[in-house]
This record gives sequence, structure tokens and C-alpha cells, in this order.
Amino acid sequence: MDGRRKLIMAYDIADQRRRTRVFRMLRDWRLGGQKSIHECLLSNRQAEDLFAQISLELDPESDKLLLAWLEGHRSVLLRGVATRSGKDDHLWILG
Repeated sequence: MDGRRKLIMAYDIADQRRRTRVFRMLRDWRLGGQKSIHECLLSNRQAEDLFAQISLELDPESDKLLLAWLEGHRSVLLRGVATRSGKDDHLWILG
């Protein structure tokens, strides 16, 4: 598969114009997604370049950007309402 892996790119961008520009940047790379969370298939280099390109559009005072690699050997669990994960108050589980 030429070194590409699945990742999630998510953003919270305050300004509509910046948000639209970032969405357009991701449009060609995304496999799917909704609103501000996009699943992509990228090499490490492509991900670094895309992350850097998107970062240039952001206002560090109000915007946020997350890139998270998805591990193929682990299943992604999501559904329902989030609950605290026991002893780690900063972690939440969707289930």
C-alpha cells in the first residue's frame, strides 16, 4: 500500500473563511468524514506536509488542529454517550 496509513484530521476553526479554505485543502485527500473530522490515507511525508499547510491557515489564538494516526490492528470504538474512563478523569470513552 505504498507506505500510506489511515489517519483522522480534525479541526475547530472559528472563522468561516479559514474553515472553508481548510476544508478545500482536505477535500482531495479525504476518504470520508463529516463537517470538521476527516479520514485520510496518507504517507508520513504527505501528512506532515498537509498538517504544515493547514497550520498556516490557522489563528493560534482561536483555532485547533488534530492529526491522529489510526492503528490497523486496533478497532475503533464509537457510539452513544461519552463516559469517564475510571481513574483518568481527562479520558472519555464513547460507548
